[in-house]
Amino acid sequence: MSATTHTDGRASRRIRTDRPETTFTPIEPASYTTTAMGGRLAIHLEARGRADEAGRDSRRLVARVDRWAARITRHTEASDLARLNADPGNSVAVRPVLAAALLAGLIASDASEGFTDITLLDARLAAEGKSDLVAASRLGEWQIVRRSRGAAVVRRPFGLRFDLGGVGKGWIADRALALLSSWPSAVVDADGDLAVRCARGECWEIGIEDPRTEGTNLAVLRLTAAPGGAPTRWGVATSGTSIHRWNVGGAVTHHLIDPRTGRPARTDVVQATVVADTALRAEALAKAAVIAGSVVGFALLERARVRGAVLLTTRDEVQALPVTLPLLAG
Repeated sequence: MSATTHTDGRASRRIRTDRPETTFTPIEPASYTTTAMGGRLAIHLEARGRADEAGRDSRRLVARVDRWAARITRHTEASDLARLNADPGNSVAVRPVLAAALLAGLIASDASEGFTDITLLDARLAAEGKSDLVAASRLGEWQIVRRSRGAAVVRRPFGLRFDLGGVGKGWIADRALALLSSWPSAVVDADGDLAVRCARGECWEIGIEDPRTEGTNLAVLRLTAAPGGAPTRWGVATSGTSIHRWNVGGAVTHHLIDPRTGRPARTDVVQATVVADTALRAEALAKAAVIAGSVVGFALLERARVRGAVLLTTRDEVQALPVTLPLLAG
């Protein structure tokens, strides 16, 4: 995933919305940033005099995220995912964390109409020049059967391997935000996949970076709670072809694999940012919009009833779904 949505100190601030827009006063959150999941993990909390407590809760959450990530990464041979991928069996028992993450992969596939596909590990490795195997989607060839206490059994044909990647980060962001229930306004930024909660009368501003010019934004999203209601959940994610690129055999490749071909997508979308109800859905749909291209991608996003979407095309056009306009600052 190309993580270019950000909530760090450059463009993130919370503002009160109980006054007219022209008199908003920026409020800086208590933020905790570290490395995790092969990238960055940032936690932003509205502390309001609870800075010490915010720091303690953030550190505890980071420890939990590290444990989850250690189980679902493909980059460590001892992880549950690596062991599943290495197991030659057609029926393999998996522990609860990996089982939940794999189920999230099925949710992501359903949400994206199959464009987000966790069965494309070999195609991803081929794009990186690490494998000669290229295979299209095997999405319909596996299933997961739940057992007691969250465990499950994965049934798949020989050779089918999984790559949770961005799906795992979106899933972790949502799971982490759920553990911050004592904080009415919070953001978990899992390397660009954001799970957001806004309390009544408050707002988060989320910058969407422009991949063409470092330090600039394509747009700024203003996410607020529903008037008069409970804290509102949001998910924001950005995917694109501008990072995670390799030169393989003289050709430039990238990490977004088209499940129809098993090869890096050839698309007119450089970057897509999606606003949804969860980080997992936002991640899946942002990836789908890039792989599908602008015409098919916008139609897919409308069917999915996303809360907003901003696309940058190879023609240097910045396009947005109409539903996005009320979310754009300025």
